[in-house]
Amino acid sequence: MRLVFSADRPVPSLSRIDSPAWHNLTVKECLQQLEATAEGLSTAQTAERLARLGPNKLELAPGRSNMRILWDQLSNVMLIMLLAVAAVSAAIAFSAQRFPKDAIAIVLIVGLNALLGYLQESRAQTALLALREMAQPLVTVRRDGHWERLPSEQLVPGDLIRMEAGDRVPADARLMEVAELGLREAALTGEAEAVFKKADLVMEAATPVLERQNCLFQGTEVVRGRGTAVVTATGMGTELGQIAELINSAGGETTPLQERLDGLANVLVGSALALVALVVLGGWLLGQPLLGLLEVALSMAVAIVPEGLPAVITVTLAIGTQRMVQRAALIRRLPAVEALGSVTVICTDKTGTLTLNRQVVEELRCGSQSIAVSGRGYDPHGSFTVSELAPPEGAVPGITAGARDLLLAAGVLCSDAELKKEEDGSWDVLGDPTEGALVVAASKASLDGFALRSHYKRKAEIPFSSERQLMAVWVDDTTGTLQQPLGDVSKGSSTLLITKGAPEVILGSCDRWIGNHGVAVLSDPQRQWWVEQARQLAASGLRVLAFACAPHHTSPEQSLDHQVLLGLMAQLDPARPEVAEAVARCREAGIRPVMITGDHPLTARAIGQGIGLVDANAEVVLGRELEQFNDARLQEVVSRCSVYARVPPEQKLRIVKALQANGQVVAMTGDGVNDAPALKQAHIGVAMGITGTEVSKEASDMVLLDDNFATIVNAVEEGRLVYANIRRFVKYILGSNVGELITIASAPLLGMVGVPLSPLQILWMNLVTDGVPALALALEPGEEGLMQRPPAEPGESIFARGIGSYILRIGVVFAVITIVLMVYAAGSGAPWKTMVFTTLCLAQMGHALAARSDLPLVQINPFSNPWLIWAVVLTTGLQMALLYVPFLSKFFETTPLSLQDLAICVGFSLIFFSYLEIEKLWRLWRRRAHADA
Repeated sequence: MRLVFSADRPVPSLSRIDSPAWHNLTVKECLQQLEATAEGLSTAQTAERLARLGPNKLELAPGRSNMRILWDQLSNVMLIMLLAVAAVSAAIAFSAQRFPKDAIAIVLIVGLNALLGYLQESRAQTALLALREMAQPLVTVRRDGHWERLPSEQLVPGDLIRMEAGDRVPADARLMEVAELGLREAALTGEAEAVFKKADLVMEAATPVLERQNCLFQGTEVVRGRGTAVVTATGMGTELGQIAELINSAGGETTPLQERLDGLANVLVGSALALVALVVLGGWLLGQPLLGLLEVALSMAVAIVPEGLPAVITVTLAIGTQRMVQRAALIRRLPAVEALGSVTVICTDKTGTLTLNRQVVEELRCGSQSIAVSGRGYDPHGSFTVSELAPPEGAVPGITAGARDLLLAAGVLCSDAELKKEEDGSWDVLGDPTEGALVVAASKASLDGFALRSHYKRKAEIPFSSERQLMAVWVDDTTGTLQQPLGDVSKGSSTLLITKGAPEVILGSCDRWIGNHGVAVLSDPQRQWWVEQARQLAASGLRVLAFACAPHHTSPEQSLDHQVLLGLMAQLDPARPEVAEAVARCREAGIRPVMITGDHPLTARAIGQGIGLVDANAEVVLGRELEQFNDARLQEVVSRCSVYARVPPEQKLRIVKALQANGQVVAMTGDGVNDAPALKQAHIGVAMGITGTEVSKEASDMVLLDDNFATIVNAVEEGRLVYANIRRFVKYILGSNVGELITIASAPLLGMVGVPLSPLQILWMNLVTDGVPALALALEPGEEGLMQRPPAEPGESIFARGIGSYILRIGVVFAVITIVLMVYAAGSGAPWKTMVFTTLCLAQMGHALAARSDLPLVQINPFSNPWLIWAVVLTTGLQMALLYVPFLSKFFETTPLSLQDLAICVGFSLIFFSYLEIEKLWRLWRRRAHADA
């Protein structure tokens, strides 16, 4: 395809679908396609292209406006019903020339609930703003044959740009020339290691983004060298722009709690309307006046809506977030707390989350020995365990004395990293993690890196490059101490060449090696043996470096051939020590962990096997394979596969969507820009707090402050506790509400004159006598075995697992006891309305105590939740104030009760509490009887 920038033909899109595969073209072909030259574009050309393509910036998707968020809160079906009740109540009050205090109270409650919801959701979506900030403000561009600094927004395809260490790449580009050019592409790919680029490569068209060594990508950073490139795509046509489009299109799934509360609202409103209609019809048939029936209907509508529930849930989630912060998890969106407790799949990156993100030397191969290296992280303490290998053909087992230390010393001298002890006593490295691992390994053998470099000073060097795949240094060894293991080979040499690099490259420059009897000729069978050793280590997921040396080599001008092979060092980014236990806890809790990484498949499988995620024969699916799967095939694959390697961002998003299509509740972790679409799509997006980009954090629901997979599992445990407490106070609140509702509905059917409870009294019960104990129930400590239970079924109703039947059963019993009191009090001439109001409030206190656990109260520690005791005492005191404080009694239309009437109310309340405890004893006895059978 040819891009033509003419006046009568529109410029085609520069997305990856419509654009040429720039990595598949030579530099000359790229320039031809872009109608550019090695002298850059002219001012006229760039002006025309800029006018047609627009500036080099990301297009922001407009989020919901504040008014839209507020409207969404007010459109809740329960709040709409309450507003309708308020309107009717106000009309009745005005017609009777009364102050509409019920209507005002209802409107205030609706406003409070709407405000709480608004504050939760009003945070603007700023992920794309963070993406835009990754663009570099100024860039060196060649225009009209001259290099100049211009704002990056003015770049167009065909521009020539020059990049140096420290620059951020402003657009996607095809490299033309490079000099030791290394880039950190972690923001795009998620992998921390620097990637070295080559300009003269022509790669296959199907080469994934992660492996395009001849291209630059917007948002990545130049960490080494310099290069010149021609811009191939700008703005939304870049790889970063493609990710921005994915973020725009990602669904932002509602959490299970949001779905359950929506279902709860629909059930409550539907039930209320049906019951109101039934009661009004029945009362009318019995000859009750319509105005009285209308007042009953209003009270019933207020009674069925748990006005205090949104506030209680918000506070409960907020408490959960505070507990999670103490466990290194920062929650950005409150509903995510509960959603964590419903997670069935955790999709996690490898580097830094499952692993320490610290390279560590795991094994040495020296002579015919395999030397395992123990230790943890960068701590310079460890041990060496030797095991003999079958020696290569023509050799005998063992190694020359001092050969191991020479290999370790070579690692220190042919590197630039330094070991550093932090103030808190921990260890870290300054410099490249791969080279730092070499210094740590030497320290474990009591070789001081600083002393080695001070004694054997570097005279010259050839830095590492991706073209050479090696690094070489020349060190001064006038005493010959360092070269002693080489024997006679080193005699008369005051300079030692040391090289490290890819095994195939280093082996190709060696014609000798250190065996059991010193330096020997490296025969072809022996060379093949060493190649096989490197392959075995690489197949275990280890990164392998070979080391060699050569005496008498005095300068970089000499050939690097005729070296002596010292051996191999194999490194690994080890798994965090607590991750294996966390994975086991996941499995015990019915949660499937899934690894999705951009790393090599062998490395991914090795880590997965080491932490118990998969076995040695586990399937590893590559990103290239995922691209070939249709949605149905992908859903089948994700149902069984737990390790994915070399995965580009759009495939991460597809994996999450496929899991969701299978009915899973998905948590997704990530730290790079490439992870943002999947983080936003998942039910729970989890960003890395230490290594994560701002884009990933803005797209997430939770941020790990320690970047640790085990923290996710701890957060799941907290989420389960929050959901258990939500279920606990939902059954408490709704059980009480059903009792109130039936009591109010029974009055006209029993021929009672007037409404037992006014809307204001019902609001008091729902907000205070229900709400305060419910908040205390939210602080209930977790029960044993919380992480041994399976997660809540995806799509499970909040009424599932016995909650619905409990609410109806307890509500009916509550109502029957209260109705008996109501009939008795009305027949005795006592102030029956106040007695009904008081009994309902006091009985709820007993209900709150009983709702703590399915076990009888005598079997649990009464002081394990002191907040509940204080809540019951406080609420009881407030209820007494409504009876005996004159202005409160007048406002709430209550009558002070005599001691006898109050005792009757307390007695009926205790009957309800006794029933609750007897029922728990009965259920416990039945469970034990069933278990014994």
